[in-house]
Amino acid sequence: MIVSQAFAGKTYAVLGLARSGLATVETLVASGARVIAWDSQEKAREAAADAVQALSNEIDGDVQLEIGDPMEIDLAGFDGIVVSPGVPLNKHPIAMRAKIAGVPIIGDIELFALARPTLPPHKVVGITGTNGKSTTTALIHHIIEQAGYPTVMGGNIGLPILSQPPLEPNLHGMGVYVLELSSYQIDLTHSLDCDVAVLLNITPDHLDRYNGFEGYVASKARLFAMQSAGHVAVIATEDEPSRSIAASVPAQLSAAKAADIDADAQLGWPALQGPHNAQNAAVAIAVAQALDIDDATIMAALASYASLPHRMQAVKTLNGVLYVNDSKATNAASTAPALGAWPAKDSKPRIHWILGGVAKSDNLDECVPYYGNVAQAYTIGEAGHMFADLLRPHMAVDDSEMLSAAVRRAARNAQPGDVVLLSPACASFDQFRDFEARGDAFAAAVSALE
Repeated sequence: MIVSQAFAGKTYAVLGLARSGLATVETLVASGARVIAWDSQEKAREAAADAVQALSNEIDGDVQLEIGDPMEIDLAGFDGIVVSPGVPLNKHPIAMRAKIAGVPIIGDIELFALARPTLPPHKVVGITGTNGKSTTTALIHHIIEQAGYPTVMGGNIGLPILSQPPLEPNLHGMGVYVLELSSYQIDLTHSLDCDVAVLLNITPDHLDRYNGFEGYVASKARLFAMQSAGHVAVIATEDEPSRSIAASVPAQLSAAKAADIDADAQLGWPALQGPHNAQNAAVAIAVAQALDIDDATIMAALASYASLPHRMQAVKTLNGVLYVNDSKATNAASTAPALGAWPAKDSKPRIHWILGGVAKSDNLDECVPYYGNVAQAYTIGEAGHMFADLLRPHMAVDDSEMLSAAVRRAARNAQPGDVVLLSPACASFDQFRDFEARGDAFAAAVSALE
């Protein structure tokens, strides 16, 4: 856990006590801050109280935690209200309440930024973009680790950065924190000056939280506005919004493109196949070079990298058919590259595509160029009927409704050399708790085939 004198004697409210919120409470109270914490779920409030009590016993000292709703207490004099990225500030009344009280609303990434001057010498790599963030974050972390630097990753990848150990320099040099940053997290951050800031791509997403697409783009651009001129901005300049941001960054620009990657070399990187991974690799290489990591180490790390769970993850090969879990693909733009990763062979489409859930749009436009790679689609969930109607003019469709049924039917139809691909292009919340639970259910259904 990161502990910092930057918070000693200060007072914070923490709203939302899931993973990042709980880590925030522990960091603040261990640092000597007074904390008022709240979550709408009683179990979450109890978990926070238990965690702080355990921490108090561990450090053998007094800690200052109170359970209280910031909507019902006097916020005057607070140093900040730390909210979960999931709190919609464009709708939640805490935004106006904080404004009236003159208290800044921040997130755990901002707390990390405030703690940085008290940490051992280090660098920070921050990665944002609509699609590919988690893979690129993990890939960059892997390359840095293979180079011998102390490193941890955190942020939107599911690892609260405040719960990670502070990095101590070793013989190879200073530590590197690698942060995956969603637009929501950037919105709650005001002073994170990344040594290397990364932008992968920008396509419409999360528009319910912003004033149109322009507001979403502006959120991504803020990561670069916070950078010092002497630092590096690595931007994949392959869409117009990204090129627009690249044209105005104060830091030193390093542009990257999928076309920078040699296709023959990419064949030697088993977990980085497909055109979308060419972009991820190009960006990761540029970041590693900005950190002065040698080319031989970079190439070896690309070859040894293993896929993250639920992100183009090879689950199993049965009877010559490859089963791939890409449950993290929650919109059409993130599914499209997966469909492009296995092109038709000898004019024969090879992909049995399982898709559906809670749709983020009424179309699959980004996927259209890759329809020729799909042998059959299997639609599931709330959007299943709509997507089945949309796809029938282009391919065979089985309106399967349930994921387990889709896996069984795809297994019956697939031939050796084919791919059964879960890449839903939808959120999961109609049938599953989250995309991880959906991916786990897919893997279980595949295992049941044996």
